[in-house]
Amino acid sequence: MRYLPLTDSDRRAMLSDIGARSIDELFRDVPQAARQPGPIAGLPDHMGELEVERALGRMAAKNIAASDVPFFVGAGAYKHHVPASVDHLIQRGEFLTSYTPYQPEITQGTLQYLFEFQTQVTMLTGMEVANASMYDGSTGASEAVLMANRVTKRNKAILSGGLHPHYRAVIETTARWQGVRILGATADTLGVEDLAALVDKETSCVVVQNPSVFGHVRDLAPLAKACQAAGALLVVVVTEVVSLGLMTPPGDMGADIVVCEGQSLGVGLNFGGPYVGLFATRDKLMRQMPGRLVGETVDADGKRGFVLTLSTREQHIRREKATSNICTNSGLCALAFTIHLTLLGEAGFTRLAQLNHAAAVRTAERLAAVPGVNVLNDAFFNEFTVKLPKPAAPVVEALAARRVLAGVPVSRLLPDDPSVADLLLVAATETVTEADIEALAAAR
Repeated sequence: MRYLPLTDSDRRAMLSDIGARSIDELFRDVPQAARQPGPIAGLPDHMGELEVERALGRMAAKNIAASDVPFFVGAGAYKHHVPASVDHLIQRGEFLTSYTPYQPEITQGTLQYLFEFQTQVTMLTGMEVANASMYDGSTGASEAVLMANRVTKRNKAILSGGLHPHYRAVIETTARWQGVRILGATADTLGVEDLAALVDKETSCVVVQNPSVFGHVRDLAPLAKACQAAGALLVVVVTEVVSLGLMTPPGDMGADIVVCEGQSLGVGLNFGGPYVGLFATRDKLMRQMPGRLVGETVDADGKRGFVLTLSTREQHIRREKATSNICTNSGLCALAFTIHLTLLGEAGFTRLAQLNHAAAVRTAERLAAVPGVNVLNDAFFNEFTVKLPKPAAPVVEALAARRVLAGVPVSRLLPDDPSVADLLLVAATETVTEADIEALAAAR
């Protein structure tokens, strides 16, 4: 077998060498209660390759593909058109890699695109320095909180009520084991929270999403001033990076750290991943930034070249001195991001953002005309919240049965909050057509 080449005699020899009588002895430290006593109930026995293909095909056929129906789902993952040239170019030998370029002399292509990626991220976010990417936006947000603690030597983080609940959960999970105190604001469905009033001299950072998970757009400059006055850092999260084609960059509003989810450019929905996290900060904070930073240099012959300039993770330095023990860069997704944004150019990226906003405005106006439906946002980019006359989750299920994916019920993100049962998040990108909008509005 390709992946299990060992024979029974091989296994016996290996067990003998390490002094174990059986394979079960290798797991003796695992409590008996945590072990599976036998085959998992309900799973079929082994099948032939053709049978497996048919079984998986039947399972896959139950899915409704985003490209086949009117699609208004967002909440942190967005359907955009990815040019076919992106998939072609990411497979070129000088770029394609599965992991980190430890040997610069043989990975100049990889290092160059990461250098370009970093440049693009700083331009989009309005910041001074960016790293070579993170796993995704949510883990990047948790790393930003840890970084703020290191910089301020404080351990209290304030999380906006407009922060995506999944991002909040990742931050809270990390905080539990890193000694971080979390002060989480209540769900800000109307975009009216006053985070500045919560900032004090013990605050290490305020984490705010813009646009918020409910689609609200806000000017963060006053909050940035409040953070600066208290010696805290402002961490801005952007889950829809295309919004930066129209909105004021977080850096221009005073952000100290910016974390984005880059999935919208070059990366398909892919049922939830893999995605790519963008992470940018100020020059003065660079040495506390997690991950890696690619820099430009010259070789012995004076020719332009690229190297890992800053590598502050545990694989390069002592574990206790590392800024992060978990972060790595999402190389292939970062490459796809870079190629897509390069193909668009500055004017094309702005135009893409305009198309997104226009589609969302048309969708919001049409839904507002439906009796009993109220749009809660005064301003938004390509996603907004509507209040329905009934619980949103059953409505979404009913419309899905009619092959219209209407959005994300807020109750799915906040299952323990009964006050959001009738709220629905609706996202409209450049892929939405007039016929799609009418199908959504006309569905009952």
